[in-house]
Amino acid sequence: MDNLIITHSDLLPLRLLFGTAPSQKTLAGGAFSPFVNKYHQHRSCRTVLSRPVNAAAAAASTMASLLDLVPAAKKETLDFDLPRYDASKRSTVDLAVVGGGPAGLAIAQRVAEAGLSVCSIDPFPNLVWPNNYGVWVDEFAAMDLLDCLDATWASASVHIDDVTCKHLSRPYARVNRRQLKSRMLAACLSNGVCFHQSKVLNVVHEDSRSILFCSDGVAIPAAVVLDATGFSRCLVRYQKPYNPGYQVAYGVLAEVEDHPFELDRMVFMDWRDSHLDRNPELKRRNAAFPTFLYAMPFSSDRIFLEETSLVARPGLAMEDIQERMALRLSHLGIRVKLIEEDERCVIPMGGPLPILPQRVLGIGGTAGMVHPSTGYMVARTLAAAPTVADAIVRYLGGGGGGGGGGEDISARVWKDLWPIERRRQREFFCFGMDVLLKLDLEGTRRFFDAFFNLEPRYWHGFLSSRLFLPELVAFGISLFRHASATCRLEIMAKGTVPLVNMVNNLLQDGKS
Repeated sequence: MDNLIITHSDLLPLRLLFGTAPSQKTLAGGAFSPFVNKYHQHRSCRTVLSRPVNAAAAAASTMASLLDLVPAAKKETLDFDLPRYDASKRSTVDLAVVGGGPAGLAIAQRVAEAGLSVCSIDPFPNLVWPNNYGVWVDEFAAMDLLDCLDATWASASVHIDDVTCKHLSRPYARVNRRQLKSRMLAACLSNGVCFHQSKVLNVVHEDSRSILFCSDGVAIPAAVVLDATGFSRCLVRYQKPYNPGYQVAYGVLAEVEDHPFELDRMVFMDWRDSHLDRNPELKRRNAAFPTFLYAMPFSSDRIFLEETSLVARPGLAMEDIQERMALRLSHLGIRVKLIEEDERCVIPMGGPLPILPQRVLGIGGTAGMVHPSTGYMVARTLAAAPTVADAIVRYLGGGGGGGGGGEDISARVWKDLWPIERRRQREFFCFGMDVLLKLDLEGTRRFFDAFFNLEPRYWHGFLSSRLFLPELVAFGISLFRHASATCRLEIMAKGTVPLVNMVNNLLQDGKS
């Protein structure tokens, strides 16, 4: 999914929340961890299963055999000769972008294109991003990025339960992460962006510039600093207590003997739980804290499969999700022959926005831009990149802009990134997340049964962050009308406190 974001090294304390931390393979490497791209032949799952003594042992044994197929991590890099920042000159750049993800590179390229000097700082600037990003095709079409999609499905399906299945007539696609990064690096090179391979440790602000101190001892002065490091929140500061919900997922890109899915339709959500019938304990946990299957079938024997907890507080343990996935695959008759790559994802959702404004700018996860109800971010941040880049150019004085001191410039850019309309939108999305946090499996099924019965403009707009507060109110009324009587009672009972909190936050924000 678009929402798949590998956790960063400073999130290691999450083991206290989840009972287990994501693997070191996932957490290593700063902003992005290595991802394997080479096939390794392993023995089939069927040859390593031992006879379980009970349901719990069966689940653990099935998962162990699946994990036995996961190959060793391997970095995949691009062959770009990147121009380096000349540390000996200590020249001040107009913009320093910390983090080489999609949004960071998009802003670096656009600001440099306007004639300003830009330095991108990242520990692994040539590393291919590890994530399997899924997006709605219309979102990438609007940004002229269709050439960066490597697989497309004409429609998607949502399995509410064993009886009800929704067919979504909205094309979906997987992002070709190698192509997208190659395209962005090429654009950065053609516009004169320089690169520094290191990790930023700290920043010190002066009146007209900031100085970034890197782990290799290099200090880089910049008029404006942008933190694009994702959830590591390297430089952007938060003031309020940080208590988000967590989306946790485990996925594999696998070669299988066969699978039951149609090749022209991806599985957006599968909430069925009959695969847990023989494991009462897992079924009980899933009834309270449900997970769903997300699947991208590339061919009859190659598929991306992911088990996902939409949102929970605290987040689910990775081992729990893996066991559910293994039992689901076994129930569906999917026999994994080998695993090309796997990913373990932990995504903080909701929580407070960073301090607005502040000297360091932010984009993406570090700026609170993850969709609080879905975990989506990539399309949203790429769409917001031109807004941030153009504001930097305008307020920094490039191309005839207004200029000003460092604090003044940052305040103006933050205002353009988080105008009142976007802040109100986010409050509504956080309200949605707070409701979802309270729903068990049956409640979640009822919610999405109503959600995907809405007019497409409503659910399209909600998932793609295109609806603003007046439209979101209409969306909420329409959802309530389409919901079953039980679902309405549930929304009223479990949504009253979140609704009051949302209204209070909107009123407080309106006074600031």
